[in-house]
Amino acid sequence: MNAFSFYNPVKLIFGKGQITKLTEELTQYGKKVLVVYGGGSIKKNGLYEQVMSALKEANMEVFELAGVEPNPRLSTAKRGGDLCKKEGIDVVLAVGGGSVIDCTKLIVAAAKYDGDAWDIVTRKAIPTEALPFGTILTLAATGSEMNAGSVITNEETQEKYGWGNPLVFPKFSILDPVNTFSVPLDQTVYGIVDMMSHMFEQYYNEATNTPVQDEMIEGVLRAVIETAPKLVKDLENYELRKTILFAGTLGLNGFLRMGYNGDWASHNIEHAVSAVYDIPHAGGLAIIFPRWMRHNVNVNPERFAKLAQKVFHVNPVGKSTEEIAMEGIDRLAEFWASLDAPTNLSDYNIDDSKIDLMVEKAMALGEYGNFNKLNAEDTKQILTACL
Repeated sequence: MNAFSFYNPVKLIFGKGQITKLTEELTQYGKKVLVVYGGGSIKKNGLYEQVMSALKEANMEVFELAGVEPNPRLSTAKRGGDLCKKEGIDVVLAVGGGSVIDCTKLIVAAAKYDGDAWDIVTRKAIPTEALPFGTILTLAATGSEMNAGSVITNEETQEKYGWGNPLVFPKFSILDPVNTFSVPLDQTVYGIVDMMSHMFEQYYNEATNTPVQDEMIEGVLRAVIETAPKLVKDLENYELRKTILFAGTLGLNGFLRMGYNGDWASHNIEHAVSAVYDIPHAGGLAIIFPRWMRHNVNVNPERFAKLAQKVFHVNPVGKSTEEIAMEGIDRLAEFWASLDAPTNLSDYNIDDSKIDLMVEKAMALGEYGNFNKLNAEDTKQILTACL
């Protein structure tokens, strides 16, 4: 592993009924709160009423920003930042999944920045201050509830980038598996794909001598693979939801990537695809990641073969390293397909007409990927294989 420093200040509050801790956490930061949420599912499942009741009892002055998109848009974050400035918001509460939390991270940074919020995403400006915020998580997927990263789409320019800053770590995150009961089947599957993809991105990294990290990633992946097929058949099973919820948080809270950065090329390609076509992020990853693996298997076949044996239980007897590796990749693709995740870009009616544009978007910052650097031709080959 490489030299590293680790910092994660998020207070994780996990378990059934933990919303009772909400006002105790929020009121530390003031009385004016902006509640940020998405398309209204929290009103259908009763969570919205619980939150508002708790805030009312605490005599907090409540403002709302609804309608955060699945691929959170710059314009929405700007509206939130402007609202914070106008109303003198003290603290922000994100109630939802990773998209809501990602949007909130830009809101709290933009609230303390006088320029264009897109400058923060594109790293033209580095935040020096941000409003405090907390989260109530409703979807097991991104790990955004316990990290300082965010992905934002600029709908005007069709650009989608990840950014991060230590100032936008949540102060606290409340994770009650019950709040994920109402997540529909397709979104549950997307969350499973997303968290597994995060672990794969970290497993394929630029370091050597990482046995502890490898075991942690392999172990969490095995737990997800064992749990997921049961969960998709029993969406209100508390124990299964609990396992998947915790796995999603571990997948991207920094614990699994101490000593390296990971690859992240598949995410870069997916961001290019969903910037152009606005498809679900994890749907894109389900299509792209096995193709990225097949494209890069010869870079380090031993690494792929190790994953195949430790996670997908491929029997190595009588097989070459490359054969073991490819069988593992095939098993991953088959596993995601068994959950009814998309398998080709054509599932979203995407053809080859905008491949060059997607390649251009993926190459915006030059060659990318830490496990193996990809260029425009690599990107085009992977996207073509995804059709």
